[in-house]
Amino acid sequence: MARVNALQWLTLVRHGESTGNVAYQAVQGTGAEETGITERDADIALTATGRAQAAALGRWLAALPAGERPTLVLASPYVRAVDTARIALEQAPFDAEIRVDERLRDREQGILEGLTPEGVRNRHPEEADRARRLGKFYYRPPGGESWADLALRLRSLYRDLQQDAAGERVLVATHDAIVVTTRYLVEDLSEREVLEIEKTPVANCSVSRWRQDGGRLAAVTYNDCAHLTGAGAASA
Repeated sequence: MARVNALQWLTLVRHGESTGNVAYQAVQGTGAEETGITERDADIALTATGRAQAAALGRWLAALPAGERPTLVLASPYVRAVDTARIALEQAPFDAEIRVDERLRDREQGILEGLTPEGVRNRHPEEADRARRLGKFYYRPPGGESWADLALRLRSLYRDLQQDAAGERVLVATHDAIVVTTRYLVEDLSEREVLEIEKTPVANCSVSRWRQDGGRLAAVTYNDCAHLTGAGAASA
């Protein structure tokens, strides 16, 4: 188990819908080899829907019982994650500084950045073959990261929180791969189990939560979008 048991609450939120999400969805099924995303990954912004989702998240935070409200807020340094946290906190009746931590950034794709699965197969067939042979969890694209690499940097983050944030209620604004990998660590999952979970996309601005229970963190909810219903912020 990841060393995060000193926390009272751990809440992870995927960023709201981004322009990158929309661009990727637009090319699905078209045969395109590129996603059409021109920005650096770190600079991809929220859409209007993503901002509405973040505001709905903030209203959900505001309605939490006092004993569940976050006392520490962390965010990936990527614009879409920081803005999700910032917009949400503007709706909440409590002050919490956003601390950016680069260990919460999205998984780096290396030479495959900006390519669709079809683009990878056509332009880098040797990498597509290597990915099939190694499996998703251990495959690392040249210049990029594997899921195992994510686990390594997250172990470092949660070790620091164990030491420096004991008793805190932590809210994290981050990316889908980080949410899934956190579940792998906190719940002691196997490679097979986490890859089965990963088949279901983590929705934009969904909430996944764990709370202190008898000396360990216990799962409360995963990929929950109930706070977005009827808020004019349907999840993508």
